[in-house]
Amino acid sequence: MSVDWSKSKYFKPDEFVCSHTGKCDMDVIFIAKLNQLREMYGKPLTISSGYRDATHPVEAVKKSPGAHATGQACDILINRESAYNLLKMAFNVGFTGIGVNQKGGVRFLHLDTINNSHNRPRPTIWSY
Repeated sequence: MSVDWSKSKYFKPDEFVCSHTGKCDMDVIFIAKLNQLREMYGKPLTISSGYRDATHPVEAVKKSPGAHATGQACDILINRESAYNLLKMAFNVGFTGIGVNQKGGVRFLHLDTINNSHNRPRPTIWSY
């Protein structure tokens, strides 16, 4: 089922378009959870990476395409105390995969809702 973007209160499809193919195949439930998180957070969120087609250079080098290729993931530019606060809320909303990059010039949180599997155990958290 494709996302009805007219029902997305805070996000638009152009924020999630694959930079390699121009596709935007985001998951309905993921976008609903992201809108819920944004509502709780109370401030705008900047998406740095949304949907990535399996042919996207980042996905193509993996053994199998990752969460971004399922339309159930995004990276949000955020740091320090703001990242901490958003992270607490993300657990409560039900994000199952959380990646944390809080070093260097580009600081972000990866959030996803993919299901538990042998290759990708969930829930989980990791750092970059």
